[in-house]
Amino acid sequence: MYNKILFILLFQSVLSRDLDEAQRSERANFIQNLINRRKHLEGKLKLVGGANAFEGNVYIYHAGRWGAICDDSWDHASALVVCKAYNKTGVPTHGGQFGEARRKYWMDDVVCEGNEESLAHCIFSGWGSSDCDSGEAAGVICRDKKVVPIPLNLKKKNKIALHHVLDMRRTSLRLVGGRNSNEGRVEIYQHGFWGSICPDGWTIYEASAVCRHLALGYADQAIQTDYFGSSKIVLSGVQCEGNETNLFGCKHSEFGEVVCPGEKGHVAAVVCTQHLADLLLDTTAIERTAHLHDVPMYQLQCAMEENCLSKSAYEIQQSNSNWQFETRRLLRFTASSLNIGNAEFRPYLPKHLWQWHLCHMHYHSMEVFATFDILDEAGTRIAEGHKASFCLEDNTCLPGIERKYSCKNYGDQGVSVNCSDVYHYNIDCQWVDVTDVAPGQYTFKVAVNPHARVAEQQYHNNAASCLLTLTDTYAAVYGCRHEKP
Repeated sequence: MYNKILFILLFQSVLSRDLDEAQRSERANFIQNLINRRKHLEGKLKLVGGANAFEGNVYIYHAGRWGAICDDSWDHASALVVCKAYNKTGVPTHGGQFGEARRKYWMDDVVCEGNEESLAHCIFSGWGSSDCDSGEAAGVICRDKKVVPIPLNLKKKNKIALHHVLDMRRTSLRLVGGRNSNEGRVEIYQHGFWGSICPDGWTIYEASAVCRHLALGYADQAIQTDYFGSSKIVLSGVQCEGNETNLFGCKHSEFGEVVCPGEKGHVAAVVCTQHLADLLLDTTAIERTAHLHDVPMYQLQCAMEENCLSKSAYEIQQSNSNWQFETRRLLRFTASSLNIGNAEFRPYLPKHLWQWHLCHMHYHSMEVFATFDILDEAGTRIAEGHKASFCLEDNTCLPGIERKYSCKNYGDQGVSVNCSDVYHYNIDCQWVDVTDVAPGQYTFKVAVNPHARVAEQQYHNNAASCLLTLTDTYAAVYGCRHEKP
C-alpha cells in the first residue's frame, strides 16, 4: 500500500510543476514521512488469522511489503523469537494452520537459536527464496510462560555426549517397523528395555550418525513420523554434527523419562541407503576468482527480481527516481561443485514444479542451492547472497565421463558422478553485495546444498570458510577450508 501511495505521489510531483513552494514542501515532507515509516517497519512481525492477537501465521515486513514465512525447519526456537515481543513463550504451527499464505514468502528454512532479537537475525535461505506453496505457512501460538508445562527451547539446554551417560556395555541401537532392514523408527536399548527418540529437531545429520552406526551406509531421509509405529520415548534433544561414526558420539538433552513436544505418537525414524551423491566445493576456484566489481543498477534489474542485492538497493529503488544510475559494489567469485559420490545429485522438486524465469530464460529446479555470507569478528552476518534459484547441469566432467545433464531446452537437471556444476563469477547473483560493508577483515562463507534438502554422503565438504580482506579498492579471499554449512 505504501509503495503504491509513494509511487503516485512521486509521479504527481513530476507532473505538478505549477505547485507553489509551500505545496511542494508539504508534499516532500509527506513523502519523506512515508519513507521513514517504511524504514521503521523493516523487520517487524505481525500475526494473521488467529482467534486473538497472540496467535496466527507469521508475516514479516521487508523491502516495502509484508511477506509470509515457510514452515520448513520452523521449530520452537523460531516461535520463541516471535513471541518474545509479546513477553510470552511460543508453540510453532505448520501447514497454514491459520489459513493459506496470502502473500509471497519472504523467508524459508528459518533456523534460530532462540535468543535472537528478531526473526531477521536468524539464519534463513535469503529474502524471497522459497519453494513453498500457499499451504505451508508458518505460524505461532504465543502463551504466558507460566502455562507452558515444558521448556520449549531444547537447543539451549546443556548438552553432553550420549556415551558419557550410557553404560556402553549394555547399550544397543536398532531400526524397527520398516519394510526392510534399511528403514524404521530408531530405538535405543538401555536398562533392560527399548525406547524411541523424540523427533523434535531430528535432522539428516542425526540420521547420518544412525546409518553409520548400524553399518547401513548413508542417510537418505530423516523422518518425524508414526508410520513405522511408536514406543516409549526415552531420549530427547539429540544433536549431531553429521560426521560422527555412531549416534553415541552425539550430544543430547535428556535420557530416561522425557517429555517430547510435537504430535503424539511421532518418533524419530530414518531411511538408509548405500548410494548417494556427495558434492565437494572447490575452494581454489573461490580464492582465485574473487574480486570487486562496481555495477550500475540498471544492469542489475534481472538480479533484483531474485532479491540478489542488499536491502539498501531496494530502498534506493523506492526513494530515488534516478535509482538506475546508482552503483552497487559486488564481491564476485566462481563456485564449482564436483560430485564425488556414487549416485547422481538430483533436484528434490519434480520437474513439473520447476519455475520458469523469464529474465534468465531457463527453468529453476532448486530455490536455494547456494548461500554466501560475510561475517564479522563476532560471527554476525553483515552481508549475504544466495543463488535464489538454480539450474543444475554437468558443466565439466573428469576425463572419460560423458555429460548427461543440461538446462537447455527444458532439459533434465542434475550433477552426474565425477562431473561439476560450475557457476562462473560473471553470472547473475554469483556475488555478495558489499556496497554497505566497511573495509576490514571478515570471514567469507560459501555453502552449497546448505540446508541438506538433497541427501548426501557427507556435508562437511559442502561449505568453504575463508578469510576476506576488504578495502576501498580491492578484495582478497584466502585461507579457505572445508566445513559444514
